[in-house]
Amino acid sequence: QVQLVESGGGLVQPGGSLRLSCTASGSIFSINAMGWYRQAPGKERELVADITSGGSTNYADSVKGRFTISRDNAKNTVYLQMNSLKPEDTAVYYCNAKILTIWGIINDYWGQGTQVTVSS
Repeated sequence: QVQLVESGGGLVQPGGSLRLSCTASGSIFSINAMGWYRQAPGKERELVADITSGGSTNYADSVKGRFTISRDNAKNTVYLQMNSLKPEDTAVYYCNAKILTIWGIINDYWGQGTQVTVSS
């Protein structure tokens, strides 16, 4: 069993900041890429940012310069620092991780989602 548990969502005013965290636990041998996706009402889930085990990052154009993804490999944790938030950033944010389990199975795992609302 592998679990991803997210935290850090909430309500923030435009221009504000939030930091999301996601920790993976369970029968993990190694974790490859970790990332954050989001889904707004009526829209498809989209990639926000991801990061490899070596630290290479990739961002959606809409968040470049405002969001920063990082990870602590020792803690199996990925973070998303979100600054200069805009109302259009409002969505449910999901953590994703590509994990090799101790049984030799590679799979995509998802967190339960955390709501981020940007509103005055």
